Amino acid sequence: MRKLSLLALSFLLLLSGCAPNFQKQDNVVKTKEEAEEKAIIPKYNISDNYYRTILPFEPGEARGLIVGNINTRYDINEFETGLMRIAQHQFDPKTYLFREGQELKRNTVRLWLNRKFTEAQLKEEGLKADENIGLNPLMEDGADFKEGNSNSPIYLAHILEHDYLIKGENDTVKLGGVVIGLALNSVHYYRTAVGEPYFERKIEFAEMEREGKKIAEEVLKRLRAMKNLKDVPITIALFEQQSRSSVVPGTFFTYTNVEKGSSTINSWEPVAEKYFLFPSTEAQEAHRDDVTAFLNFKQDVEEYFPNFNGVIGRAFYIGDQFTDLDISIPIQFYGKSEAIGFTQYVTGLVLEHFPNYISVSVSVTSVDGPEAIIVRKANEAEPFVHIY
Repeated sequence: MRKLSLLALSFLLLLSGCAPNFQKQDNVVKTKEEAEEKAIIPKYNISDNYYRTILPFEPGEARGLIVGNINTRYDINEFETGLMRIAQHQFDPKTYLFREGQELKRNTVRLWLNRKFTEAQLKEEGLKADENIGLNPLMEDGADFKEGNSNSPIYLAHILEHDYLIKGENDTVKLGGVVIGLALNSVHYYRTAVGEPYFERKIEFAEMEREGKKIAEEVLKRLRAMKNLKDVPITIALFEQQSRSSVVPGTFFTYTNVEKGSSTINSWEPVAEKYFLFPSTEAQEAHRDDVTAFLNFKQDVEEYFPNFNGVIGRAFYIGDQFTDLDISIPIQFYGKSEAIGFTQYVTGLVLEHFPNYISVSVSVTSVDGPEAIIVRKANEAEPFVHIY
């Protein structure tokens, strides 16, 4: 039987694919600078695809900057979770523990995201000479504003650091490696003043990739100059963020693993991940059969509500393998029984139209907020259904 639950906690636990095991937790001694602090490593892990996090939780030094630097909520989520997927190539979740970045301080990240400045521009910005460490290109003094931004766009939008800890001797944990995500703009937005309309400068992928790799080389040199990062493995990954109007997230497209002590990038590994909007011309050209299945699902939904056509999907592919589909259905209900009936109907459509090897989630919303969630994980016969 399909499961109907009114407990939000149950939803969170079922999403993990297993029930929790509330055993005693490991106590460890964590070395932090020259002091030692007790920390906890939870024994329970919701999935082998997730890293355990030591407690108490340490917020990242640059926490919060991402919100103002990344274009959409979709990109923010993918930038963070995608970076963890990249980390798994180098740092095994069974061995390493996760910690938000502690090495790159907030002001350091802010300064690195600046442009390079001329002396006149430094004075205008109120910065000192040793703060002229921006990784984005210089715009010459006196250059026409539009031409200057077009010729020298902002390539680097944000820098995200994740730390990976490993158990050492005498029940201590130490920094075992660092993963750095560089979010790159596919569109550079600029305007003459606050309140004025934005201009746009599209950045072609080859240009973005070339400049991103140059920035990565400089970032690596700076990281190696830091006391705690001289002799740990470092992974740097490049992320293409989408435009402000996009309803699908960007993705990481390449990464490099640098051995401990090295300051040289020898090679880059491609990342074959991509999101598609269903339906769209791009998706139709790349994955015709999958789009057809989605359109059949959409048509059946619209038969329930003939005047409704708001079903959209975000499909995730690794290589050519269709792995995840997130579907949004915004709709107006006039009673709880109507919402329950519609949710049951859509659950049946999920089982009917989509193959068992992909994970499917359906979010049903109204002007009043979330109404229902349907989750059918890959290779599971029964979906989880929650009506709010």
